Amino acid sequence: MVKHKKYLQEETRKELGFIDYSDFTEDEFADARLAFAADSKFCLSVVANDGFPAHKKKEIAFAGRSNVGKSSLINSVTNVSGLARVSNTPGRTQMINFFSQGETFFIVDLPGFGYAKASKESIKQWSQLTKDYLLGRKELETVFFLIDSRHGIKEIDENIMEILDKSAVSYQIILTKFDKIKKNEIENLLLRTNEKISRRPAARPGILATSSKDKFGIDLLKCLIYRIIKY
Repeated sequence: MVKHKKYLQEETRKELGFIDYSDFTEDEFADARLAFAADSKFCLSVVANDGFPAHKKKEIAFAGRSNVGKSSLINSVTNVSGLARVSNTPGRTQMINFFSQGETFFIVDLPGFGYAKASKESIKQWSQLTKDYLLGRKELETVFFLIDSRHGIKEIDENIMEILDKSAVSYQIILTKFDKIKKNEIENLLLRTNEKISRRPAARPGILATSSKDKFGIDLLKCLIYRIIKY
C-alpha cells in the first residue's frame, strides 16, 4: 500500500482536491477488497452497438488517450495480469471490451483516442461506437477518464469532456503514470487539472493519482469504484 504522503503534505493534498485515504472508511476498504477478490473475467468484445450485452448490472468504463496506460491500470485494479491487453502500439484497442467483476458489475475498456495506425474509416467507426456507448448506455454509472500525468489535460481530452458534459455522463479524472513525474511538478499538475475541470458540470469532484508500476493509488481506485457501484 503506497501512501500519498510520499508525494504531498496533507494540507496540500486537501487544498488541491487530491483523493486520499481519509476520503474512505475502513469498512469501504474492506468491502472493496472483497469485491475485487472475486474473479475478473473477459466477457466479450463489441464492434457495433447492436452487440452491447443485455444485463441488469452496473458498468464503469475506462476511457483515455491512446498510450495513457488504460490496460495496465485495469490489470492492476483487477489484479489479473493480461486481462486487458497491453500493447506498445498506441491505439491498438479498437473494440469495446467487457469484463465481469464477479457477479457484481462490469468493467468496460473503451478504445483509446487520439492516435492509431489504422485507416480513417476504421478510426471513424470505432469513434462512433464509443460515442454510441457513452451517450446511450443506461447501465453506465461513471467514466473513469484517464490523463497521463506527464502531459496533463490536452485539447483532445477537453473535446471528449465537452461531449460528456453536454450528455450529462458523469466522469472521474484519474491521473496515470504518476511515478513518472518529478515531485516538484506535482502541485502545478494538480492546479492545472483542477482549473480545467472545476467548471465542468459532469466532472466528479477530486483527482485520483495512480501508478500501475508501483501500485500507487490502486487501492483507492478500488474503493472509489466500489462506492460508485454500491449506491
